[in-house]
Amino acid sequence: MSNSQTEAAVTSLQPAIQIDPELLLRAQPVRVVFFDVDGVLTDGGLYFSEQGETIKRFNTLDGHGLKLLQKAGITPAVVTGRDSPALRLRLKNLGVVHARFGTEDKRPAAEAILAELGLDWSQAAAMGDDWPDLPVMRRSVFACAPLNAQVEVKANAHYITQAAAGQGAARELCDLLLVASGKYAQLLAEYA
Repeated sequence: MSNSQTEAAVTSLQPAIQIDPELLLRAQPVRVVFFDVDGVLTDGGLYFSEQGETIKRFNTLDGHGLKLLQKAGITPAVVTGRDSPALRLRLKNLGVVHARFGTEDKRPAAEAILAELGLDWSQAAAMGDDWPDLPVMRRSVFACAPLNAQVEVKANAHYITQAAAGQGAARELCDLLLVASGKYAQLLAEYA
């Protein structure tokens, strides 16, 4: 293949992702996404060192998805019941600045972030895996749950990912929101 044929093949990269149009319509107004951590951005397992420090495993697909959201003008935010140095470092490395740690009552924490951003629930998406996430998920215009979320949480989600938590589930939501925003193809082309 000549250089011009190779360049034409690369520039004609078309997105392979396919998403239900009804989900895309529901997700179009989203400008902020609330993520739980344990069971959403991680596999939900809690690993403790001999010193009692919590060790977390994060998925790089999810991390890149959070970065892509920011490029598209959608704010990723974290509202979590736990706090750890590992989590704070990961969020700092991803450029996530809107986060609330160690909060059991997640709705007021999410509302404070909405107020900071000048947004409301009609512009919010949420991804959670267990009952403490329901108050945020049920108020958001778009709710998502990982494949391995608790049954009541899945029953309240508009979308359940094909991937399990900590294995690319958050990236699925990010990709869906990028398609809904109309920015997915443009961002993909930047990598071609």
